[in-house]
Amino acid sequence: MTVNDVLTVHGGTPLHGRIRVRGAKNLVSKAMVAALLGDAPSRLYDVPRIRDVEVVRGLLELHGVRVSDGAEDGELILDPANVASATSDEINVHAGSSRIPILLCGPLLHRLGHAFIPDLGGCHIGPRPIDFHIQALREFGAVVDKAADGMHLTAPNGLHGTKLELPYPSVGATEQVLLTAVMADGVTELRNAAVEPEIIDLICVLQKMGAIIKVHTDRVIEIQGVPRLGGYTHRPIPDRIEAASWAAAALATGGDIEVLGAEQVDMMTFLNVFRSVGGAYEVTDTRPPRDGSPGQEGKIRFWHPGGELRAVALETDVHPGFMTDWQQPLVVALTQARGLSIVHETVYEQRLGYTEALNSMGATIQVYRDCLGGTPCRFGRRDFKHSAVIAGPSKLHAADLVIPDLRAGFSHLIAALAAEGTSRVYGVDLINRGYEDFEAKLAALGAHAERA
Repeated sequence: MTVNDVLTVHGGTPLHGRIRVRGAKNLVSKAMVAALLGDAPSRLYDVPRIRDVEVVRGLLELHGVRVSDGAEDGELILDPANVASATSDEINVHAGSSRIPILLCGPLLHRLGHAFIPDLGGCHIGPRPIDFHIQALREFGAVVDKAADGMHLTAPNGLHGTKLELPYPSVGATEQVLLTAVMADGVTELRNAAVEPEIIDLICVLQKMGAIIKVHTDRVIEIQGVPRLGGYTHRPIPDRIEAASWAAAALATGGDIEVLGAEQVDMMTFLNVFRSVGGAYEVTDTRPPRDGSPGQEGKIRFWHPGGELRAVALETDVHPGFMTDWQQPLVVALTQARGLSIVHETVYEQRLGYTEALNSMGATIQVYRDCLGGTPCRFGRRDFKHSAVIAGPSKLHAADLVIPDLRAGFSHLIAALAAEGTSRVYGVDLINRGYEDFEAKLAALGAHAERA
């Protein structure tokens, strides 16, 4: 953390105005990796300027992919004509704390016959083991050699289709299987797959490249390997996590925020909860150009309509359930709701640590090891505090806050904006991993915040 990695936030002012979200962080980075598989350039639009994109771009360039900016703002052109090896030291330096390198394995095994996984970082919200990934790659025929610097993978007999069943519908493991299976020899069947909108969008990218992928019912995905893939041209789905974060900020501060680019279809579960709490929203659908008219970008306006917010009970879950990344920003708003709200986190076992900071600001949140949701989850009867009871409304006051991870960090920022007084938020550069130009967006919404 650097000296100027601190944001001074003067809270108590409702956020009002308009901001825009671009392509989903959780799709864009994977689509960039998919470009490695093609034998022609790919073109990706609406790419946000975030740290994760910079990391993937650096890793691709290390491996010989030429990445250039297109004519349109947010357009990337990825040319994999000269894919080459990179040293483990170079990968370690460029990867930093990112977990993206593991997703390069399948494409690099297809293109070069070998790959490397450094020690992986990422946000500290639970172990997030890579066992699923390693086991899947072995099932395809990869040989994994562990070394002091990480894991070295080879495919002496090529990669072959296989049958896999995930013990949990992990997004990362599903992406791993998709990126590896599309050029593996034969058919791959994946059971208990993740089916998040970002997964479906990645399937769309791969299908544009020439992949044959069938999405069956009951979380079954079937991939028929093909000998070659071309490039793609793709505009990703908008970032539903960022859109929901700004919605929660509007609710917590008593504000009114228009989120350009936000789409209803992938946010339906969030919108139901937002309305149940007492928030108001208005959807404007995208209107394509027609008869000389310029068309209109879709948007959702979120606002606090006045009156008291209502307590709710919710559980996070894999899609189509309530997304775990929506949980932290919404909890800040729930501190302002009358009654007892219950949140049962079933996706990441250690994701409620951020509530200590909210309590230091005047919130009343208790965390429990018990499953307080409708059904027991895989963390039940284990030593994980994965349920929370939020009593409200609570008057939040300013505090010094240290950001622990990306999503909790944005929640701390919302809390500082909602609190009375001046807070100092340390480690704000971490927010740049997933939120483009967040300081400029805060300014556009009338927030009073500046670098220390």
